[in-house]
Amino acid sequence: MHDLTFPLRWRVALVAPALAIFLAFWLLPMVALVQVSADGHLVETYRALLTNGRYMKSLAATIALSAAVTAATLAISTVCGLLLARRQFPGRRALLALLTFPLAFPGVVVGFMVIMLAGRQGLIGALALRLTGERWVFAYSMAGLFAGYLYFSIPRVIVTVMACATQLDASLEEAARSLGASAWRIFCDVILPALAPGLIAAGAVCFATAMGAFGTAFTLATDIDVLPMTIYTEFTLNANMVTAAGLSIVLGLVTWGALTLARSLTGASVAATA
Repeated sequence: MHDLTFPLRWRVALVAPALAIFLAFWLLPMVALVQVSADGHLVETYRALLTNGRYMKSLAATIALSAAVTAATLAISTVCGLLLARRQFPGRRALLALLTFPLAFPGVVVGFMVIMLAGRQGLIGALALRLTGERWVFAYSMAGLFAGYLYFSIPRVIVTVMACATQLDASLEEAARSLGASAWRIFCDVILPALAPGLIAAGAVCFATAMGAFGTAFTLATDIDVLPMTIYTEFTLNANMVTAAGLSIVLGLVTWGALTLARSLTGASVAATA
């Protein structure tokens, strides 16, 4: 009897910290958000949110931006990740360090860098003024936010692609090459399918991160209407706790849906990548 209960006690001891973190940082805040957002009229509150044109426009813009960032990130990171994982060349370590360096930057710093690049006194504007006589400024728009999100998303996906690329079976590529397949066909029919689970998982995390990112949007928020900024405005400027809480739940559900879809396609890869 003693031998049976001893492992059980250890299991409880090991699970307890994770359970406490889950309760403190997820379950209790979510319950509080649901209670605040319901305001005693759960169905009516969420019906009002989901039929509000301004809120739904903000949600649609956020989803579209996150999807565009995810697609661009996957395309760029796949090429860069394969190159860095499979080729040895002078300066490779330095290039890898530079590409992954943005992992250390918070969103506010990324937003400031976008302003330095494409703001009113930014580098792109100064060059455009010299070449065309017109200053190009897009830092304070969706284009600027896209650039900022792309900047901090690429390093995360590059790391995933490199990890997946090291596990590819080289014999499959050799077999395809011996049968006369071109480099493009090998990439499409051999390499890309092998990378697909990792890319789907990384893309889901990239999408979820872009959906909820706030620091960069806050730094650039002049003509930007994304849901995190809408929630912030309702919470701080309008003191509308009910709407802010409800929109937070909606944002969380959309993000959770994307992660769940990716997990259903890739098994446990999303959890491992996250």
